[in-house]
Parts: sequence; structure tokens; C-alpha cells
Amino acid sequence: MTEIKSKETAVVFKEPPIEVLRVRCAKCLTCIRSCPYEAILYDDENKIAIDLNKCQLCGICAGVCPEYNIEIKYYNIDALVDHIKSEKEKLDSDNLVVMCRGSSPQSCEILEVLKEKNIDRFVPLRLPCVGRIPVEFYLKAFYEGIKNISIIQCDENFCRMERGSEVAQKNVMRTQEILKTLGLEEGAIEIIKNPQKAVYFTEECVGCDKCGFICPYDAIELEELATPKIVLEKCNGCGACALVCPHMAIQLRGFEYKDSSRKLEDYKAQTEGKAPSILAFCCQWSEFSALDRSQCEVSDSAQIVEVPCANGLDPTLVLGALSRGYDGVIAFICSEEDCKSKEGRDTYNSNASALLNVLKNLDLGHRFELHLTSPRDIGNFNAKLKSFVKRIGSQSK
Repeated sequence: MTEIKSKETAVVFKEPPIEVLRVRCAKCLTCIRSCPYEAILYDDENKIAIDLNKCQLCGICAGVCPEYNIEIKYYNIDALVDHIKSEKEKLDSDNLVVMCRGSSPQSCEILEVLKEKNIDRFVPLRLPCVGRIPVEFYLKAFYEGIKNISIIQCDENFCRMERGSEVAQKNVMRTQEILKTLGLEEGAIEIIKNPQKAVYFTEECVGCDKCGFICPYDAIELEELATPKIVLEKCNGCGACALVCPHMAIQLRGFEYKDSSRKLEDYKAQTEGKAPSILAFCCQWSEFSALDRSQCEVSDSAQIVEVPCANGLDPTLVLGALSRGYDGVIAFICSEEDCKSKEGRDTYNSNASALLNVLKNLDLGHRFELHLTSPRDIGNFNAKLKSFVKRIGSQSK
């Protein structure tokens, strides 16, 4: 099995995405104990330091630091509060919904779990991990006029940042205690679990059992003389089963193939007149800022489409985009070391190899690029995209 490698051999961090303000550090070790990736340590000067090669920018360390001593380029408290101020006025709503990427689609659609609670208008705040939100932020949100806060998170066992859901629950409990002390309604802030799961259309299933063999989490049990059984408690939402199902009987909620295919058509219509027409598939964990900017809109240089994981990069979507008239398609995913669904990485390796071979045989290889990237490397995504747009643009003339 061939693994697709990046052209880059090492990451050089031109701009640190996270910093420890050592002047204020009390060395309480809370950040070291809370980091899921053992990326925080004492350096040679006996001071707190962050190993960027291990850090996943989950933000949990910043969320638990009692001195607010850790600063992250993405989603710092001041920026989040400013976002609430502007969106609250624009949307005329005092409901705030904080969503983990692993529990919510990129689209602006109302989640079913919110409809059940009669929340039809809200200020959306979508983050890589809800564990990065400190108590201070929730209190400031209430101060700015927010009346109710709902936190959409993953199950603890399937948190992409390992400890994010656990930390989020503790911070919410602390916030509730403070609200209670102030004589306010502690129920004004609540957690709603909405983990990403596979959706099974049994009437479409022909019993080929491919899904059962490919699932890296043993979440699909094969049944003799019957269709497979989905064990949702074990499902990680990686999407590997959806890619191998020949009849699309299994789809990943929020990333259904038919919806994705329809969106490609809509995006192509929106890019009419642009030269070149570029589509960028991006794993939701490999890039933060670009995905946030692209929600429900077309960027100046390319339409950016979120995929749940490298395993969710469906080769047929890439081929479909090129057949629909896109001049070029580029994809960004995490490295194997950074992948949030490591157990299913073999599925991606196999599909990527097959895709590259098909593109080569169709003489379309020059219209597709695949890159490994990380939100730690600020500017890498934009640089690669800009270079690709320029190259495809020169070929299209």
C-alpha cells in the first residue's frame, strides 16, 4: 500500500501560533497536566515551553490556565467577544451556540438538536474544540447581553482533541456555579452532545459487507444472512465506511455524498466568470482560519470545501469536480502524525493512490495537487493555494 507523502520534509514555524507569556506564569502545571499531546514541558531554563511539533492547537491549555497566560493566534478571547458583539446585533439574537467541528457541519444550517430545543436563531461560534473556551469567555458573553449559551460537543470517548469534551464540561460546571452565586439562572448555559456519526440507509444495502471490513473502530457488525448492524456507540465518524460503500447505503451525517455533489454544482455556478475556477478540499483539522472565512461563501481565489478527515476525501468528488468544469482541484489534509482518525489512515492512503493513478491515466494529474498542512504553520495554506491558483491560471490562458 502506497502512502502519499508531502513535498515538505520539515515544518518551519515563521510565526508562532501559540505563546506562553512567561512573565505571568505561576508554574502551577495545570497546562502540562491538561495537554492531551504532551506538548507542554519545562525547557532548559526551567520555564514552561510548548513543543510546536507536538501541539495540535486544541487550545485546552489556554482554556484551563488560571492566569490566562497562554495566547493563541486563533480564537483568542477578545476576538471571540468581538465576534459575539457584531453577530448578536446583525442576527438580532441573544442565543449563543458554541460548536465543536467534530459535532457540527460547516454549513449554516440549523442543527436538528437545536430545533428540538426551539432554538431557531442564534449567534454561531464554531471552534476546533470547545475545550479551549475558558470560564472568562462565558461570563463576558453574558455581560454582552447573551441570555442562553448552548455548547455542542462530542462524546468524551470520541473527542478529536482527546480531552476537550472533558475540559469543556468542567468549565461549564464552574460557570454554572458562578451564575448560581450571582443569583442568576445556572441553566442559562448547557452542554448538548451531538457526535458525528454514520447514517445507515438499510434499504440501499446489498450486504456486500465492505463497510464491516474497512471500519477501524469495530463499529459495524456483520450479520449472517442480513444487512450489517451499526453500533453507534463505537462509531468515530471518520467516514471510511461511506467511501467503500458501492451503493451509498452508509453516509456521514453532515457530509452526505448527494449533498456534497449538489454543492459542487452550486459552487461551480457561483464561480462562473472567474478565471481560473478552483476547488479546494480541506480537512477540518488541517486548517482553521480559511475554513472559518469560507463558511457559506466563495472566496476570491477558490471555493473551499470542508471534509471531515483525510478519510472523507472522496476520489469521486475530485473527479466529479474536474468533469464539471473546474480548472483545478487542490486538497489539504493533516500529516499522518497529526491525523485525528489514525486508525483509518490506511483507507485514505489506498484511495489517494487510486485517485492519483486515475488522474495520471486521464492526463489530469497537472490539474490536481495534494498537500499536508497544519494550522500551526501560519500562512502555509494561503501560500500553497496562491501558488496553485497562479499555476492553473497560467495553464488556462
